[in-house]
Order: sequence, then structure tokens, then C-alpha cells
Amino acid sequence: MTILTSESGATEVVTVRRTESLDVHGISKLKTVFTQRVFGNVNVIYLLEKSNLAVTISDEKNNVVAHAAFLDYPSWDVADQAEWEDWMYKNYADSDKFTPVNTLFLHLFVSKDEFFTQSIKEIMRAVFNAVADLHFICLVAPNNVALTPALSSIFEPVRNIPGSKLTEFSVYVCHRHRHSPQLHIRKARVEDHDDLLPIFLRHNDTLKAIYGEYFLAELIKAQDENNHAVVSEDQGCAVGFMSVCSEVNVQLLQDSFDLGPYHGLCKPHPDDVLQTTEEAGTEKGDIMLSRQASQRSGSKLSQLSDVISVQETDEKVYVNQEAGLTLNSETTTEIGQEGRNELQKGTLSRASSSDDAIRGVNCKTPETPSTDVERQPFRPVYKGDVTAFCIQLFCIDEKHETRSINFLSHVFGLFPDKDYCIITVPHLTPEFPLLESFVRAVPLSTCTLPQELYIFHRAGLINLIQVRAAKYTDVPAVEKLIESLHLHESILDDLKIYNEARRDANGTSVQAFVAEVADQIVGIAVLRNEEDIEYIRSHYNIEDFIYFNHHQRDEHGHLHHYALNPIFKNHSRHFLKEILRLSHKSSLYYPVYPPYDKNQFKNPCAHSLTSALHYMVPVRPRRQIVYPLEKLGINAPSKQVSKDQPVYALYHINRKLTLEPKVTINARIVVVGASDVGISFLETLVFCPHLNFNNITLISTHGLPGNSTCMDQSFFASSHCYNDKDYALMSLRSWVNVVVGKMTGIDRAAKNAIVSIDRKVPYDHLILCTGQQYQVPFPSGVDIRNLSTNQDVPDCSKQIYTGKMPSNLFTVHDSEDCFTAMNCLKDNVVNHKGNVIVYGNTLDSYTTVATLMSLGICGSRIHFVQPPLTSNVTCFNNYAIEEAVQKGLLAAGVTTYYNCKLAKWNDGADPDPICCASFTTDSNPLKLPCTAFFSFLEKKVDYDAFEAINNACLVYDGKLVIDTTFHTNDSSIRAAGPLTKYSNRYYVNQWSHSYFSSKEIGVQLAASMLPLFDPTLEPMSEPSQELDRLIPIYKGPTIKGGLVPGGYYYLHVAKPAIPSPLQAQMAQPNYGQEIITGKALNGDYFRLHINPYSMVEAITCLSLKPFPSSNLICLYGQHELLLNNLCSRFKEGLIQDLYSYFMEAWCMAIYHDRFIDFQQEVHEILASEKVHDQPSMKELVQKVREDELNLAETPKKYLKRVLQQNGYKNDIEKRILNYLNYNSNHLSMFARPGIV
Repeated sequence: MTILTSESGATEVVTVRRTESLDVHGISKLKTVFTQRVFGNVNVIYLLEKSNLAVTISDEKNNVVAHAAFLDYPSWDVADQAEWEDWMYKNYADSDKFTPVNTLFLHLFVSKDEFFTQSIKEIMRAVFNAVADLHFICLVAPNNVALTPALSSIFEPVRNIPGSKLTEFSVYVCHRHRHSPQLHIRKARVEDHDDLLPIFLRHNDTLKAIYGEYFLAELIKAQDENNHAVVSEDQGCAVGFMSVCSEVNVQLLQDSFDLGPYHGLCKPHPDDVLQTTEEAGTEKGDIMLSRQASQRSGSKLSQLSDVISVQETDEKVYVNQEAGLTLNSETTTEIGQEGRNELQKGTLSRASSSDDAIRGVNCKTPETPSTDVERQPFRPVYKGDVTAFCIQLFCIDEKHETRSINFLSHVFGLFPDKDYCIITVPHLTPEFPLLESFVRAVPLSTCTLPQELYIFHRAGLINLIQVRAAKYTDVPAVEKLIESLHLHESILDDLKIYNEARRDANGTSVQAFVAEVADQIVGIAVLRNEEDIEYIRSHYNIEDFIYFNHHQRDEHGHLHHYALNPIFKNHSRHFLKEILRLSHKSSLYYPVYPPYDKNQFKNPCAHSLTSALHYMVPVRPRRQIVYPLEKLGINAPSKQVSKDQPVYALYHINRKLTLEPKVTINARIVVVGASDVGISFLETLVFCPHLNFNNITLISTHGLPGNSTCMDQSFFASSHCYNDKDYALMSLRSWVNVVVGKMTGIDRAAKNAIVSIDRKVPYDHLILCTGQQYQVPFPSGVDIRNLSTNQDVPDCSKQIYTGKMPSNLFTVHDSEDCFTAMNCLKDNVVNHKGNVIVYGNTLDSYTTVATLMSLGICGSRIHFVQPPLTSNVTCFNNYAIEEAVQKGLLAAGVTTYYNCKLAKWNDGADPDPICCASFTTDSNPLKLPCTAFFSFLEKKVDYDAFEAINNACLVYDGKLVIDTTFHTNDSSIRAAGPLTKYSNRYYVNQWSHSYFSSKEIGVQLAASMLPLFDPTLEPMSEPSQELDRLIPIYKGPTIKGGLVPGGYYYLHVAKPAIPSPLQAQMAQPNYGQEIITGKALNGDYFRLHINPYSMVEAITCLSLKPFPSSNLICLYGQHELLLNNLCSRFKEGLIQDLYSYFMEAWCMAIYHDRFIDFQQEVHEILASEKVHDQPSMKELVQKVREDELNLAETPKKYLKRVLQQNGYKNDIEKRILNYLNYNSNHLSMFARPGIV
């Protein structure tokens, strides 16, 4: 908050913030005739789309008080945006000091008249504080326009060069030192103690408590040649302090972090051991990469990114990593000849890991953790002197923290023989401005240090980085720069295409740019025009970040290659900003293909890895409508919208994002279990565009799902939460570390999750989402020769099987289990004799039977053995469907047995492999031969997970006990999903997460945690004692479906509820009605449940033909009137087939992914007051329902009249047309004004 004071003395409490799209109207109202004379006729929306930085001052009611927009090129089109430096140099004196790094141009400033002077000063101060490298803000205005006194006090004219031909425009400049001057850095003195101590105590009083009140004075007094203390000074007062030391425990850091790119923070030495003999010969290393190695460190050029499977092998990971380039500069201002030579050297660096459970998320890895204990990852050995010093203590006043970078130049001068400055910070410490210039080191998988390591190279002080178009003469330097990259040949091929033709073979424009420092190439980028922009717009929510209609087609670029020397990582945003400016682009896109897409590297336009992913934002994919293309004919969407092509995750940056920093979160978030809840939680965190999570780890038995194409056919039913396509569109592997294994313990005191008995994964927040799994059935051991029945068998449902695990027993939980079972069946069953037993009565057991038959196993070889029901609700809960499925089983020759309890395998002999299984029934026992046994008995909490939870003293009562905010009895441990139950104090033992949508649960779990990390969110307040007794309500539907016996496609969508028989539900007086077309036996069954409020509450489909499930799921929760008067049409006999009815063209608008947003907009219109002092339409409806109005006409007629008279109808019609127009690429089948 800031207080502005007008010339008349009036004050206003204001906030200085980045401009939002909702500010456009307020900004436009502030435009005056003078604004147009100085800045031209500005389109505010267009300007905001193209601005690098836009700042708004708003009052307490969020009304716009002032606004300014800044771009990286001059206004008035006085020069081409890529050539403004030459224009300035030719026409204005002393203009060589203006560079793209340190200069922005003011394109618009508006303000309320009374706060004009203070507003411009406040905005300038905010901009200089926000952009550390910015030194000049220029204003271009016509010569015949005189600036107001307020602007003249800020901007001073730049003198024209005598003889300059430019006479129409003048250039004015605003200097940093007048608003946010650089801090004076000097040696600390004991006298600074009184100024500095309050600054320290505002942050933390720990040092004072440990070392006494005068710890700071003693530290300053103890300075020597190895220990220095410096302060930053503003107007004679010390406002910041930094203590640096040349004594660094490099060995500890080398053991904890991957320092290969920095030569271990040591000087080169002839006895250094940098590679094994094998590596030296093959230039390949067998390593495991953490996700940070690929994404965050920037410590290698670009190859450790998360977007590629580097070698085609299923056994090992071979990575040819980037060069770790170093600069040896003897001064802080320029690079000597030796430094220039070092800049060109490429040193092959290996990322190391001694914990094979940490999987390289960008690489193909073994499916199970390695057990080869003899083989240890190679660790480089460095013999040279330490070339780093460390920051021991740092603190600065909040008002001056954006100038923290001023310290570095001075402290490097104190250690002229050191090349690196390092600092360690606790994981939970928010990243402060000083760290924005540092590179985060990649921790090794064995790292147990509770801190993050940040590194800054001396050469990072150089601000003279130039970005320009590539030339022929750059090729040797570029080749040297990227020689160790996996796709360096592809980069060089594209560079050759650019140099020779500027276009590739299909005519697409190619552009290449290099970053240059001290005449040395330190970066390369290659891009093409984005020719598939219609597909991107229709398949990704790119409009979350841009107003698409304000960007020309040729302003969209496709980034193919990006590599930048990590020493200059702090200039990455500038490199991207310059790429956009010089290429005349406003947006860049980068695709990340799934690891199993083996063609992604074989096409001539293959993408190399990009270390720029850290600065780009992930774009959410859009749910697609399944169109009846034949029905729609010429009214179908264009092929660019409806075509099928390989899926990929999309990343994006535009001009607005180039100067928008992200919030870095180093907190160690460990998720246990790749369940739908866990994946939904990860997805929600990853797709927060303004947050960067550095330390998200997933512990899962089979790693991240969707990393292979193994699930050709599914043994289990679908929850319709995620499929392989969804995983590819998210690319979680780009941001999530993966530990392959099973959690076997939790050390709450040390905050470690124990994996596979002896591996520790440290956490700050532990998220348990293991769910429930099918368990190995426990044989009762009854001898069936005694003709025992179920009544004679003890209840074994609570017992855990701990005997020898049969190799042909399958409990399928995920795609990896499916893949294993599929291969076993193909090898040992499909083309051989032998039967398969499927034991269970869940929907998964039915889909497994259907899958077995689809593999070619005839029904007569399948024994479908069903245990006794544990409740009176079957998996279908619909007699018509059960009848059809049972007849399908009978027709296929599958033998079904009911109420069977497992007695023995192999008559009690060695169960591996299972050759036969015996069961007791309500009458005669049975014995069945088999070569494969599938168990789908009731799901339970995994025993290893239970032991880990129980031994950690977390409250467990049949399930893990949580409260309404997902907390267990440990504040650092949260849990969600079927693993959990609510605490008894809520008195809702019958309710649990099992009855709700897993995807929605995961989203809410993430939403409950985001206030801990996101500064834009208000911290969650503790609920009152009354509210704390209520459990949250989740409204998303529960969905299940799959292919069941008889060749039927099955789908069931329903409101979350405690299961009860369908007949009992229909007997309730407030049940509503059902609409059914077709018959289950005929394979065209479609059932809708319409509740008393005329809303669709359940959907059940059973069809012999595939149907668009994703479309039909959208019907849930819709009013029947919205579905084209569904009930009345059905009663009139106009609807004979709901399948064809819901594939008519009018339905497409309802299936659109933005239809929910449109509904919300209509609700807002109805809730607004159109006539002063009259209730809104929403309030009127409420009064009519409660009979509070004395009406002379029917309520319906009254409401209809008010709807029209008060303008609601016109507004809603306009909103409908806007919805259809804006989404016309998807909804081309609707007629709109202007096309009829």
C-alpha cells in the first residue's frame, strides 16, 4: 500500500500492481486529448497484449488511478522494432548507452489529474525496482508537443545529433538514479551495528538468541583476509549487510549436489578425474537424472531438460550431456583473452546419482529399481584449489531488496582469485531477489542437506549481452557450443537452412539468433513460424495468456532449439525477450512429446531440449468435442480443428510474460501413490503458471503413469479421470521427480519417507494418496474333500496373505500390471492349453473377462468365480444391464460360479505356479484347473502402507484418519482418497473420499495447500468450531465404464452418494423420473435419471457400438430444458434413441469445454440489478418460490415479462451470440449474424 497526495492535499491509499485485463475500461476513461497528442491514438487492449510491462495504480475500490505501458522498442513507429538501436545511434547524441538490456520505452501514461505527478514518480520507482537491469526509460513524442511540467520533471530531452534528418520526433529519457539509485557498497564498520540490528530482528531473532545482542558487531570486528563484511548504504545509513567467507566445505557440496558443470567449484588440475575410462571411450554415462537436472539448474546448456528420451534402449540410460562451460575472468568488468578461450571450451559433465530409485524423468529407465549394489555411479574427483567463496550472512531492508545484486560486484572484488559465489538457504525460505541472479544447483538423490545451494559465476556480472541474427561466420562457434548436445546435428542442420534459404523445404520461415558476450557466442535459438496455430488454439487454453484476436498469424513462433551458457542464465529472460523482438513475434510455443513417441527425433524438424522451459508457462489442454462428422457434413469444424495428430504438452511465452517473474518454491513436497487423486494433485500444482515448484517428488511402485504405450487393452474399468493421452498432454515428468518403489516407513521426526526399506526421501510436506488395491486372496485352507460349504469356512476376509507369491497370480492395479499380465498371457496362455480363473465380482473382473476374450482366449477356457457379495449392491446396480451381461457371458461360453470362497491353491502344495484352485460354495465345493489366476477381491489398504502409517503413529481406524482439510494428526502429513476416512468427531463414518470423484478430491487437496506457497492467495483461516463439524461437499460426478462381456460398451455417471440398490432409490418419493430408450439385450440401452429439480443426476449407457463418452459425461448436472425440452419431447414420443438425439448438432454447444463459463456468465447477468432499487432476477425467482409476492398473473408469465422489460433477455441473447462467435472454430455448425 502507498499513499498518494495531490497538489491540493487530498490523499489516496493506492496499490501499485501489474495491469490486469479488467483495467482496460478504467484506463480508457483516463485518456485525454493530451494523451493522444503525446502517445498517439492508442488501442489499450492491443497495447496491453504487446507490452513487456504494464503497471497500474489502483485505489482501495480497485478503480484505476494511473497506468503506464512499457515496450522494448520506440512508439510512433519511428523505427523498426528490430532496428531501433541504429535509429537512436544515428539521430541522438550519447545514445550508445541505450541497449536492449537496460532500456524500455514508455508507450502510454494516463492518470487522474490530481495525482498526475505523484503517479508517474511512483510508477517509475516501481518499474526500476521490478527490472534490476533497467537503467533508462525513454519517451518518444512529436516535436510539436510540449510535455507537461509533471512529465518534464521526470524525463529530460536527449540531444539530437547536428545534421540529423529526424525532425518530427523528440526522445526523452528517465534515469534510474533519480528513482531507484544503485546502493553504495562499502566495508562494514562496527558503527553500522545500530542501523543493521533492527533489520535483522525484523526477519529473525535467532542469531541474537544464540550469539547475544552484539553478535553483529563481533562479526564485523572479526574480519580478516578470509572473512569480509560489507554493507549497502543509502543516504549515509546502512540498509543491508553481507558477510562472505573464502572457506568453503567443497567436499560436502560435491557429495550433495551435481557440481560437474562448475568443475566441482575447483580450479582445473592435471590430476582431475572427470570421466571413467569407459566414458572417455564411449562418451556415454550410465546415470540416473533427477528432474531438477533437466529443468531447473540451467547448469548445463539445455540437454538435461525434461522432454526427451535420449537413447533407444530399454535397459540403461545413456546421456550425452551438455558442456559445462566456465569463464576464468580476472576482473569483474571484462573478459580477458584467457576468459574468452575458456568461454569456448566445452567440458563434458556427468550428473550422478547413487540412488537408482530416483528415475530420470526424461529418460527411459528400468521398470524396477536396480539391485546391482556393486555398480556405483561415477563421481568426478577434483584436485584443484577451491575457486568459490560463500555468503555466510545476508540481510537487507525490504525497501532496498531489489538492489541486492549491487553487493556482488563488490564482494567479487574482495576475492579476485575466486570465480564462484555460493549461498545456501533452507528449503522453506522463499526465494528473495538476490537469488534471482543465481543458478540453483541440482541436488543428488543422496543429498540429505536441509538446504538449497545457489551458485553465481563472476561472468554473470557482465550485462553487455547482445542478441542478433545468426550469420554464416557463427557456425564454428555454435558448433563448439553445442557439440555435446544430443541433437546438435539437428540444430546445425536448421542453422544451415537458415543461413542458406531462410526457409525450410515446405516454405516455412526459419529464424536463428545468437547471444553474444565479449565477441563470443554463448547462446543459440532457432524458431519457425507456427503454422499449426489453429490446432493450438482449439486444443490448448492458450487464451488464458493472450487475446488471440490481437495477434497476427505470423506473430506466432515455434521454438525448436534453445541453448544458453549457464553462466548467463540470469539473462535467459532477456534472451527470450530479444528473440521475440528481433523476430517480430509476440508469442512462442514449445511442444513436449511423450517419451514413447519415438518419431519425435527422427523428423527433420526435431526439437532439441530447451533450458528455457523454466521461464515458459505450461498450457492446459482443452477437452475436445467428439463430432458426428458425417452428420454435420459441410458444417463440421475445419480439419485444422478436428484433425488427429500426435499429442504433446505445450509450453508458451509471450511478450507480457518476459518481465513477469515466477514465485520459486523449494519446499520438498513428496506425493506417495500415482493414484487419480495423486495425479490430480500434481496436475493442479504444475499448471499454476506463476509458480515454479523445484522439489516435487512422486513415490510410486511403477513411476509416473503414461510413460509407455503398454496399455493397449485394459484389464480394469475406467474412472474417466485420466488416460494415456491425458498424461501426454500434461507431461508431469517435466516437473516431478520420480522415486520408483514402495513406501515402507515414515520417519516423522527426521521427516523422511522410507522407500524399499533403506532409501530415504526427505520431505517438508508429505501427501499420502496410495488409495486401495486388490489384495492377494487368503485361502481358508479348508479341505474340500470333506464337502465343506461356506457355512463351515471361517471368515478370512481380514487376514493378509504372507505366503509364497505365485508367479501366475495377477492383482492388476495399473498399466504396468496390465502390461505384465498381457505379456504373460500371450506367452503362456493364448496359444497354449489351459484355463484362466477370474476371481471377483467388481466391474474390473467383468472388464478383465472381456479383455481375455479379446486376446483370443475362448470363453470355455475362462472360469468366472464370484465371491459372496459384501453388500446388497452389485457393481452394475441395474437388473437390465446385469441380465444382458450374464447372457453375454453365457453366449461366449464363460462359466460363472457364484458365492465362492477360495479354499486352497494346488491342494495346499507349493502355490507357485498355480495349477488348480479349489473353492467352497453354498452347496458343493469345486476344483478348477488354471494357468493364470486373476484376483479382484475387495480392495483394501496395502499392507506395507498400513505398516508404514501405523508404525509412524498416525491415527488409523480401518483407514487413515483425516480432518476436513486433509490433515492427519501430523501437520506435515496430509492424505486423501480411498485410503482415508473422516475423524469420528464429524459423525459421518458412512461417508469417505471413496464415494467422490478422485480428480475433484485431488484438486481440492492442492487448493488447500496452495495458500502456503502462493503469495497472491489469502492464507486459509481456521474454520469456526461450528463449521469445523461439517465435511466438505464435492459435487463432481463419479464415473465408471469399460468394455464388458457380450461386447458391450458400458458407462455410468452418477451423483456422489452412499451406494444403495437402484430399486430402493426409485422407491423414494423425491426420486424424480427416468428416461430410457432401447434395451440392454439389444445393445442400445440409454438411461437418464432426472431429479425433482429437472436436472440430470445419472447417466447409464450399454451399447454394442462405441459412443462418445466424453460428450455424454457433459450432460450430467444439466437442466432438461437445456437439453431441448428433453422430458416433454420424450413424453410426446419424439425421442426414440437417446444416442442419436445427443449427437445432433445443437448438442455440440453443451459439449464445449467453455460452456460452463458461459453458464456462469448468464448466472451473473441474472444476479445483477438492471433497474435501480429493484431486485435482481435471481432475487425475484426466490421471492416467487417463497410466495412473497402478490401476483395478478401466473409466476411464469410475470418472470418472463420482467426478464424482457428489464433488459435481461437482450443481455443473455448478446452473451449467447458472443459465446458462439468467440468459439466459432469449434461450433461452426451454428448460424450466426453475418453468415446467414
